[in-house]
Amino acid sequence: MLIAFNKPYGILSQFNSNPGDEGQRTLKEFDFPPGCLPLGRLDMDSEGLLLFTDEKALEDRLLNPRFKHRRRYLVLVEGEPTPASLEKLRSGSIVIKGHTCLPCRAKLLKQAPPIPDRDPPVRYRKSIVDTWLRLEIREGKNRQVRRMTAAVGHPTLRLLREGIGAFPLGSLPVGKWSELTEQERAAVFAR
Repeated sequence: MLIAFNKPYGILSQFNSNPGDEGQRTLKEFDFPPGCLPLGRLDMDSEGLLLFTDEKALEDRLLNPRFKHRRRYLVLVEGEPTPASLEKLRSGSIVIKGHTCLPCRAKLLKQAPPIPDRDPPVRYRKSIVDTWLRLEIREGKNRQVRRMTAAVGHPTLRLLREGIGAFPLGSLPVGKWSELTEQERAAVFAR
C-alpha cells in the first residue's frame, strides 16, 4: 500500500510526541492504516505531500540518495532573488554542514501559486517583499531547501512539497490522505 498525505503546518512527522511536548500534534490523529509508516519527513513547519507505506522495499527506492529521486517544492522566500541567486541555487555549489548540494532546478514564479491559506498565516510585512519559487531537488537532507534559500540570502517563509517523482499533490485536501492507484504509484517512481 502506498498513501499520499497532505501534511498540514504544525504537525510532527512522527506518531508520538517528543518527551515534554505532550500537546504537540502528530501523525497519530490522522488514522493511517496499521503498519503504514512515513517515507521520509517534512519538518513540523513544512506542509504538503508526504508518502506512507507498509511496503519496506519502497523505503530504499525513495529515500536512498543514490537514486536521486525528484522532490518538488513551492517556497515563499523573503526578498526577491536575483538571477545570480537563482543560478547559485541551480549550480550545485551550496555547501550545507560540509555537504555540497546537488544541482537543482529553481524558478521564480511571477504570481502566488493557487494553494490553500496556511493556519496560522505567514507573517506579513509591508516593507519586505516576498517571492514564490519552485525548487526541484534530487536529495533530501535535513532542512535542505530552507538552508539552500538562506545560503543565497533569502530565508524561507513557507515551504510546501508539491510533488515526488512525477506524482503531484494535486487537489488532495490539507489533512487528508488517499491510497495511490497503480498509475499514481508509477508516477512516484518516474524519473
